[in-house]
Amino acid sequence: MANDDKLDLEKLKALATASDAMTRPCNCGIDGFPGWTRLPVEFPEQQMQIVGTLVEDPYQEATYTEYHRNGSDYWSADAPIAIHYHPYNRCSVLQCKVCARCCLHYVEAGGYYVEKRIRKLASQWIVDVPL
Repeated sequence: MANDDKLDLEKLKALATASDAMTRPCNCGIDGFPGWTRLPVEFPEQQMQIVGTLVEDPYQEATYTEYHRNGSDYWSADAPIAIHYHPYNRCSVLQCKVCARCCLHYVEAGGYYVEKRIRKLASQWIVDVPL
């Protein structure tokens, strides 16, 4: 899959299901990031490859509206992965070249800072919710 491929819900679920099944030990540590986290300094970016994007249209401003349920918030490990909502609508999907686990990745560009963030791609949190 090319790094600019748009991932639909089914492709994302397939990547997540395959990632969930991985048991091989790896230094990527993706399993340790169930919720959004600032990219750790020790995260091995060099062993990641971009397998696709969730960005609908790079020339159109995406919504900043978030989708939550059951009391979750942005940082919650159980926050739903709703691809039409923030921050998922700005994400690429990275896959570790060593173990094949996947994570979501985007760059938070707040008022005075830029910060890379990642979250484990887990099939149990993917929801199909229209905008």
